[in-house]
Amino acid sequence: MDSTGLRQLLGGRRLSPAQRRIARYLLDHPHEAAFLGTVDLAERVGVSQASVTRFAFALGFDAFPEFRAALRDLVLTQPAKPAPTEALNEIQLLLDTEIRNLHTLRDSLSDLGPLHQAAAALAASRPLPVIGQRVSAPLAHLFGYFAAKVHLDVRVLDIPGSLLEDGLTRAVDAGATCVLAFALPRYPRETLSALTWAKQVGLTTVLVTDQPITPLTDHADLVLTAPVSSQFAFDSHAASTALCAALLHAMLAALPPEQQASLEAFEQSAAQREVFLAD
Repeated sequence: MDSTGLRQLLGGRRLSPAQRRIARYLLDHPHEAAFLGTVDLAERVGVSQASVTRFAFALGFDAFPEFRAALRDLVLTQPAKPAPTEALNEIQLLLDTEIRNLHTLRDSLSDLGPLHQAAAALAASRPLPVIGQRVSAPLAHLFGYFAAKVHLDVRVLDIPGSLLEDGLTRAVDAGATCVLAFALPRYPRETLSALTWAKQVGLTTVLVTDQPITPLTDHADLVLTAPVSSQFAFDSHAASTALCAALLHAMLAALPPEQQASLEAFEQSAAQREVFLAD
């Protein structure tokens, strides 16, 4: 069977790690899987029967038999095609999803208004708190690392609960007017609490997430989105990282000239101290 039809069936879906294992098994053994029940498929993959049932629901089917019928139709009606000489391997095909995500991000930025609005709000806030929890923490630290080279006071908050609330409150007391939050799937509950508290203490909230409608978008004043690839065993955030870079670029342009000049000052200092092994 040509796997294209099955990939289209699975593509664009938010799947849990267990569901991704099921999807991987289907792609590797489509002819066998098309005739298995929920119990047998669960045993083959090493997941629970309930996970198999939820997998069918996640793909938009009312029940597993309906999904199995669709899978059988793909298996029985699409003739096998010889692999082209330069066929892409599994990892290359997975990387193709990220390339498509980058194209989606590029197209969404044809209107730079929201990006510039968010960048201006971040540039004007001093200090600038940046929230990132669980899987979003590395992106928050990446933003904070570069932003600190030009922004006078960046505070990355990756701790949950009352300590994060304390950090936001102290930032407001010091003059903060805006907070940047990164919230990638699966949207930690503590990030919702942080955004709620940020609104209570009077901060404008800028949210970077993966799609326009998530459990968190209603709690943000400005929302920037970049799709996340869910085809790998774990999510891949190439487009989110590119959006982070674009936001930094726009924020730098929104800063006063003297703060922009601090980037050159850092480079000169780093060169004098031989901080880096290469330019």
